[in-house]
Amino acid sequence: MVEKNIIQFSLNEEGLKELYLTEVHKHLEKIEMDTILMDSKQLCQMLSLSWPTIEKLFLSDHRFPKIRVGKKWVFNRKEVQVYINLWTDEIRQLGGKVNI
Repeated sequence: MVEKNIIQFSLNEEGLKELYLTEVHKHLEKIEMDTILMDSKQLCQMLSLSWPTIEKLFLSDHRFPKIRVGKKWVFNRKEVQVYINLWTDEIRQLGGKVNI
């Protein structure tokens, strides 16, 4: 008598779809992070702040990395990250509260 080993498996289509979409989202975020310049909308998203708040907190600071191209502001993503790291350290040293 010959025995046959049979392997059975099933796929959860919803779980597979969720895993796929998660990986696609990660890849898109990486592509977005690799771009050098971002516009004001992308900056708002990156910092989780509104544009008026960014204007009050950062645009008046001569150290903030900004470039005006016509009527549009653009920002170097890596320079903004360096600035924000320094800014948050300064805020923490001053007690951790920002008054707008």
